[in-house]
Parts: sequence; structure tokens; C-alpha cells
Amino acid sequence: MKVAGLGFKKDVSLASLREALLAAGGPDGLAAVATVSDKADAEVLKQLARECGVPIKAVPAEMMAGIDTPTQSKLVAGKFGTGSIAEAAALAAAGPRARLITTRVVSQDRTATAAIAEGDGA
Repeated sequence: MKVAGLGFKKDVSLASLREALLAAGGPDGLAAVATVSDKADAEVLKQLARECGVPIKAVPAEMMAGIDTPTQSKLVAGKFGTGSIAEAAALAAAGPRARLITTRVVSQDRTATAAIAEGDGA
């Protein structure tokens, strides 16, 4: 099961989310997109999920805390206890023994991040 983890700012555009996802490898073969629970209802994320034809997996922040990620944001680490929302969400949603196949990439306007993980499903 392949999952794209997405992190984004409140004012993110669909174009920026799409750009980050494409830079991470694109939607082909994805089973879901995932993000932290408090952003899972964002309309822009729903639009992207519809475009990709996949569900959204909401990952509780406490489930992402402590997940070791290859890339590190001090701001994210201080707030969520993990270095990357995109990487941690992808790993958590892809299930046990998941591994990143694409580390975090950032949109040009820096409002969206994406990473892709593959695992056995949750």
C-alpha cells in the first residue's frame, strides 16, 4: 500500500499541494493521501484526494509524535514531536513496517510538503 503524506499551511492552494505531490512521485499507485487529523477536513485536501481518486487518512498528532523522519523542521518538531508532518503521516498511514520511498519535498511557495511511503496497510 502506497500512501502520500501531506503537510500544508492553512492558506495553501490546490496548485501548491498538487505540485508537492507531483514532485514526490505523483498520484499513480496511491492507495490514500494522509495528513494530521486537524487538517484532514481541509477543502483543498478533499479536492486533491478527489482528483487522485483516493481517500484521506487522518492521522492523530499523537500517533505521529516520536516517528523518526529523515528530514527535520524545528517548528514541526516543537509542535508535533516529529520532524516532518508529510513523512510521519505517510509512514503512520502506510502501516507497520512502512518505509519512505520519497522523502519530503516542498512546493516552490513553501506552503505544501509531500512524502510517499509504502507499507502493509494499517
